[in-house]
Amino acid sequence: MAPMRLYDTFTRGLRELPAAPGPVRIYSCGPTVYQRIHVGNAIPFVISMWLKRWLEQTGYETKLAINITDINDKIYEAAPGASAQLAAEATRWYVEDTDRLVLGRPDVEPTAVETVDDQIAMIEELVERGFAYESEGDVYFRVSRYPGYGRLSGQRLDQVEEQEPNARKQDPRDFALWKASKPGEDTFWDSPWGRGRPGWHIECSVMSEKHLGPEFEIHGGGLDLVFPHHENEIAQSRALGRPFAQLWMHNGMLTFSGEEMHKSVGNDVSLKAALDQWGRETLLVFFLTGHWRKPLEYSDSTLEAAAARAEGFRDVLRNPHEPAPAGSWERFADALDDDFNTPAALAVMHEWRDHELLRRSLGVFGLESLAEQDEAPVEIVELATRRQVAREERDFDEADRLRDELEAAGWEARDEPGGYRLVPRR
Repeated sequence: MAPMRLYDTFTRGLRELPAAPGPVRIYSCGPTVYQRIHVGNAIPFVISMWLKRWLEQTGYETKLAINITDINDKIYEAAPGASAQLAAEATRWYVEDTDRLVLGRPDVEPTAVETVDDQIAMIEELVERGFAYESEGDVYFRVSRYPGYGRLSGQRLDQVEEQEPNARKQDPRDFALWKASKPGEDTFWDSPWGRGRPGWHIECSVMSEKHLGPEFEIHGGGLDLVFPHHENEIAQSRALGRPFAQLWMHNGMLTFSGEEMHKSVGNDVSLKAALDQWGRETLLVFFLTGHWRKPLEYSDSTLEAAAARAEGFRDVLRNPHEPAPAGSWERFADALDDDFNTPAALAVMHEWRDHELLRRSLGVFGLESLAEQDEAPVEIVELATRRQVAREERDFDEADRLRDELEAAGWEARDEPGGYRLVPRR
């Protein structure tokens, strides 16, 4: 069997993974914890967990790390003087909300706070080798010293966009590795450059290396992280001779009313609210409908369509099993092995009336629950039986009244030859 292929942002093309059993080590940028994550923030988590499941099913050894950024300007700004408390609380919300997806947890979930000493050590090494410099308690990376800078984001080194304008920098393109403490910042650490805290980009270089090694197979995250975050990770890690990530997976952004969903814009829907409204099964099917590197529109109509797809799978599993033709599973597998094409895999699944294959495929995406059949309570069965008798006696007014009573109780009696079938209303 040919190895899986995935699109790589760095080379702008499809690249094969190593042959099984690998290993395949994956690092995905997780949330900055200053409020509840929105639905779009959940996409990297979902894609990474699905990819891990599929790779393991196809014989790979995997290790997945999804970090938690708990030191960041956004946290300080959201809770002046209480950033540590907010970060701890928002971390708990993140774990609670993603647990409700029932996809399991990554193998490792490192935090920035627990790796500060390692970050200081890496910054020291960059300074010693001339790739970084201190300025008034801050430390900056010298972009001009790394000739490959801009390759990931498609920018020429002499035309790189300025990051975080700051008079303390020697070059507008340079970026912060360490930031001196400012008034109102309640967390800080001692360093060779004075009291302060790490910059955002160094955190991920260190966390990925600490848990996956200096070279690993896949780095994931949202398309909005290509520049400057991932560009800076590459520069600071490879400047020190670390091979770093071999393939870059950038998921497309979730859109809402045609615009990218962002907390800062105020057009976000929290993952908690989406789960409360639609349930995990509908939300996961919704994510399946979009290719992982393309935009996906979040709206009532797209979620209603996903709910209908989920109900369609339940209906197949309530009806008689029909064996699928030879080669059916291979078509499903080929779709996933070709750039993890979940819409193509979903289309194959909708063709099946084969219960065994459908259950197996649903399991890849954490949707085994769609195969569970709900047992109607005794009182619901009694109502449905009385309705059936009323229909047989042609007392249609009574049958309609009992149908309404069933629906009010959350059930539907679907008429079939020789009787009926009770189905929960969702």
